Amino acid sequence: MSAVMAPRPGRLAAAGQWMQRHGAVIRGIQWIVVAVYAFLIIVPALMPLPDDTAHLWNNLTLAAQFVFWGIWWPFVLLSMVMLGRVWCGVLCPEGALAEFASKFGRGRAIPHWMRWGGWPFVAFGITTIYGQMVSVYQYPKAVLLVLGGSTFAAIVIGLLYGREKRVWCKYLCPVNGVFSLLSRLAPFHYKVDEDAWRRSYKNGEHGHRVIPINCAPLVPLRNMKGAADCHMCGRCSGHRDAIALTWRKPSTEVVQLGDKKANPWDTALILYGLLGIAIGAFHWTASRWFIDLKMFSATWLVDHDITWPLDTNAPWFLFTHYPDQNDVFSWLDGSLLIGYILATALVYGTALLLLLTGATRMLGRFNATRLHHLTQGLIPIAGAGVFLGLSATTLSLLRAEHVSLWWASDLRIAILVIASAWSAWLAWLVTRRYSERFVQRALAMLWFVAALAVVNSAWWLMFWGWASK
Repeated sequence: MSAVMAPRPGRLAAAGQWMQRHGAVIRGIQWIVVAVYAFLIIVPALMPLPDDTAHLWNNLTLAAQFVFWGIWWPFVLLSMVMLGRVWCGVLCPEGALAEFASKFGRGRAIPHWMRWGGWPFVAFGITTIYGQMVSVYQYPKAVLLVLGGSTFAAIVIGLLYGREKRVWCKYLCPVNGVFSLLSRLAPFHYKVDEDAWRRSYKNGEHGHRVIPINCAPLVPLRNMKGAADCHMCGRCSGHRDAIALTWRKPSTEVVQLGDKKANPWDTALILYGLLGIAIGAFHWTASRWFIDLKMFSATWLVDHDITWPLDTNAPWFLFTHYPDQNDVFSWLDGSLLIGYILATALVYGTALLLLLTGATRMLGRFNATRLHHLTQGLIPIAGAGVFLGLSATTLSLLRAEHVSLWWASDLRIAILVIASAWSAWLAWLVTRRYSERFVQRALAMLWFVAALAVVNSAWWLMFWGWASK
């Protein structure tokens, strides 16, 4: 049988081929990250909390806090936009451990309840709110509980379900939905040539028998379109002479594929998750409204001789409880925190939903698919907001070390302007999918720009409005 000569790959495709050939190196990198990750979440939790003389360079707890919340997570989010889900496929410790556990586990079939489409939103919301309840950004025991607990759950799921698969990552990971959204903006992806795939049934792979591969994140490779589900591990590069790492326009997946991927749970995650729950979680520590609400509630309770909500006897794994640090939540504090985050999500999410509904209506009779598609235009500003919220921890730690931050405000404005422009550009391209009339599209954009103004108002309040009072 004569071999079918594949065309010489470009540099990007060659990079994908390199990843495919050097899977062992990637696995080695993953285990190094696992070791660093384990060290950073376990050791600080066993050490005393830092005192007033501690610094980033001489205290492991502060250093770990800076690494996790100041560098690690903000730039993991940024990497999704720049590189797709390379973090998931090459570096993520949870993914590596889940797949490793699955290799030796029971290999059970994935249950129906786990396939529910709402888990990415629900898991993100619960994890975000619980993290605030226990002050995960500040205390190592909370980090061990939240991140370590998630990792433990990933291992358990791996032991129970699938065979050498990342079932946890596919269905239950708290940030899977967020990563899926942000990676749709990446400038490249593994593209499937469906004609070449069909030819491989007759010609094989490189003229030889097709060698099966293991797609750990359970992506149906033949029908894979876009980067939302792909972990960019490189294992499938060159498979059936049909898959190659390829450049694309950053707008492609949202604009061209967004209607096919449109679903209410993605809309809920964008509007009520990233632009609701996350904003509330970042807001409450700076919010004047939260302080006023707490003072009013406490006064009312005392006036009515109801004092038990003011008790501070909740365990640290339920509400923040560190008396030596003068940081203790009462039952009232914790309850108001949860209520504030949920109320923020409800207000911002619903306001944005109404504005996007108006934009959708400008393009013709209301259509749910069009609404969900247009909502994806908010992904850049949603991702930028979470990045800014997490980076606030970075700046707080640097400020404590007396590092000059004169540039921070200008940088925040630049990020919001760029992200808003990117979102508006995506929305403009999406409107063209549904109407060729300039007036209709312009009217829809007025509603969309109003939605952007609502989002930016949240960050104005946090970084400038409340800070100036």
